[in-house]
Amino acid sequence: MRTPGSGEVTVGVGADIVCVERIERLALQRGDRALNRLFTPGERSYCEAQKRIYASYAARFAAKEAVAKALGSGFRGFSFRDVEIVSGPGGRPQVVLHNGAASAAAGRGVARVLVSLSHDGAYAAAFAVATGRADGLGKTCL
Repeated sequence: MRTPGSGEVTVGVGADIVCVERIERLALQRGDRALNRLFTPGERSYCEAQKRIYASYAARFAAKEAVAKALGSGFRGFSFRDVEIVSGPGGRPQVVLHNGAASAAAGRGVARVLVSLSHDGAYAAAFAVATGRADGLGKTCL
């Protein structure tokens, strides 16, 4: 599917939803060890500064799952920390791929991954779209 006017095509899409309580329970039972395995230091700092800490963690967890689905690989060959969700201009979430996730994306011709996060009440959800150049040469990850 071509993204109008951009010269990019959709390579994959992914969506995920997670119960905020699940992430809160994980954090309270397993502490920093679990959170450090799933989230980068930057993500941890961002979430810990939010009013609804566990909703923020849950939204980023859902985003990582959605990105892995959009890449078409699940988490084969890379870890949760290889997919980083950062705040861009105006607070818009952006995806930064590291290590194995960047390699997986490059191998599939993914140029960038767009992501949308949401949380309300007990749930957090995310949607991701991986795009690449129509000629298959898109190798740079944002």
